[in-house]
Amino acid sequence: MTYWLELTLFKMGFWITWTLIPVIVEIIPAFISSIWLMFHTWYLAKLTPPTKLPMISLIVPIYNSDETLFTCIWSIARSTYPKNLIQIILADNQSVDDSFGVYTRAQERFQDLNIQYLRTEKGKAKALNAAIYGSIGTYVINIDSDGALEKNALMNMVLRFENNPQIDAMTGTILPRSQMIKDQRSFWLRLLQHNEYFEYAQAFLSGRTIESRRNQLFTMSGAFSAFRKSSLLTTFLYDTETIGEDTDMTFQLRDRLKSRVVICSDAIFYIEPIPSLDSLYMQRQRWQRGELEVVREHNKNLSLKSFFTNFLVRRMMIDHTFLFPKMIWIFASLVLVFWGYSWQMLLISYVIIYFLYVMVGGLNYICVLLLLKPFAAERRFFRSLWWAAWTLPIYNFICSWIRLIGTLNSITKNSSWNSTPFSTEKQKVRQVIFKDLKNVRNRKK
Repeated sequence: MTYWLELTLFKMGFWITWTLIPVIVEIIPAFISSIWLMFHTWYLAKLTPPTKLPMISLIVPIYNSDETLFTCIWSIARSTYPKNLIQIILADNQSVDDSFGVYTRAQERFQDLNIQYLRTEKGKAKALNAAIYGSIGTYVINIDSDGALEKNALMNMVLRFENNPQIDAMTGTILPRSQMIKDQRSFWLRLLQHNEYFEYAQAFLSGRTIESRRNQLFTMSGAFSAFRKSSLLTTFLYDTETIGEDTDMTFQLRDRLKSRVVICSDAIFYIEPIPSLDSLYMQRQRWQRGELEVVREHNKNLSLKSFFTNFLVRRMMIDHTFLFPKMIWIFASLVLVFWGYSWQMLLISYVIIYFLYVMVGGLNYICVLLLLKPFAAERRFFRSLWWAAWTLPIYNFICSWIRLIGTLNSITKNSSWNSTPFSTEKQKVRQVIFKDLKNVRNRKK
């Protein structure tokens, strides 16, 4: 009897306490939300076209975009939304390449488009703010210059606005271009891009759809977002002092103005897949820094007492606070073995948690397939990625480490901080280790 008490209460009990954290905080809520979403997607209401479509203003911030800008404008030109009802503002924030030449070429090629070129101060937020004042549409839609719209994206967004007057802003669905992933020759980079695609599909078509149901969308994507102009002009516009201007705008609308912010899941914007691990490393640190800046600015009285009533508290705990014990516990596991804990028990615990994350990925996989029904080609590609549910927990684990590093960097760097590439930091770590080893050898001598 003493043996079993020792095993369960003092050894297994201590370990199970820690393993329950991801189960209770992440996995169980994910299961519940995914099941809700699966039932919800079977009964999506059909949207009714208005008798008269409104004018829309499409803002494209530009900074050294000559390689991608023409494709972006071409995607607007092939849109199903009437060309005479689209105002396009190219907001150039101090480009030093041939972006203006691309604009000139696009004007000659797409003569039925109303394209304007606006020079602004440097910075994406400043470019967007300047263009907003020049917009004339009922709705203002922002897209990045290095992506491309799905042909029905603009129409689907406007229909969603027109059918629900309570919606003030929305984000579209962001997906990496599947053909570019297929054409990637490097096996490891293609594996990274497959997981990134699975992550984006899951985050937008599953995650943000769930967040939208209770007006709990954390952030609208800066790459593709839309607003009622009347609501947008009641904000302070985009914050020029943060690198998370899209998240700041979401907080302004949702929290300060109590507006409804949702996702339009059938409005897709295609971006280029991540080109390297270095890019992923810098991107996720930038996102982490932006989130922390915005939450600090807008929610100064967050309290653990409101964990179950305030979704922002739960989000911050999961995305930021729990990162520390989650990462530290990896090393603590090794220490537990030396303390007499069974390494078999530790391994079984990790395997169980891994399979639970895989099951969550499988549920999200089904949800995404349901939401991709209108897009046959995209649905076929995503269906072929069923295996990514098994690799996504590892991919997310890597991203968690990057976000933790981003949190630590944000403590010591100012708001103009731009992260160092992974390859550079890896080289610096190697140099420090070699230097320390050399010092140890010298002291022994």
